[in-house]
Amino acid sequence: MIGAGPLGRRLAALSCSAGYITTLEDVLPSNLRLAKEELTEGLSESLVLASSVADAVREADLVLDSLPDELESKLEIFSMVDRMAPPHTIMMTPTAVHSIADLASCTYRAERCFSFQVPAGMIEGDARSGPMKVTCTQESSADLRDAVVGFWNSIGWPTELCVDPALTPSPTLR
Repeated sequence: MIGAGPLGRRLAALSCSAGYITTLEDVLPSNLRLAKEELTEGLSESLVLASSVADAVREADLVLDSLPDELESKLEIFSMVDRMAPPHTIMMTPTAVHSIADLASCTYRAERCFSFQVPAGMIEGDARSGPMKVTCTQESSADLRDAVVGFWNSIGWPTELCVDPALTPSPTLR
């Protein structure tokens, strides 16, 4: 988990509670301290705190970020994770405005890139606020799609999966 703000802490707590070993990273030491205070009770065996992206993703099967929905932030984290994580790692990012197909095209693992839209009540833990809308690229295999949906279901969040349309080339001007 990249980012230990409210969303990152909530996702880390859900992941740990589901039995996943979860590494939480943030550039701000104060966010990691707050996460440690909030999350270590009952979760200390499955929660690992990291002070760098490299340490957080070195052995990751799935990397979720909880960064602001800004294009520059998304491209930077996708680039870093693409370089530093093992080839099998799945990358997920929350976004309501960016195409996952566009973001994925900047990596060497477009088939392993997914986005999600956070339901309004998720941070407060209200599953009734709606399903987690997850979007994949057309290159994503059924096995990868199933793995991502399985992750969300295992942490107690119903999931709605859709496919981002393929990138269309810009028209040629003559």
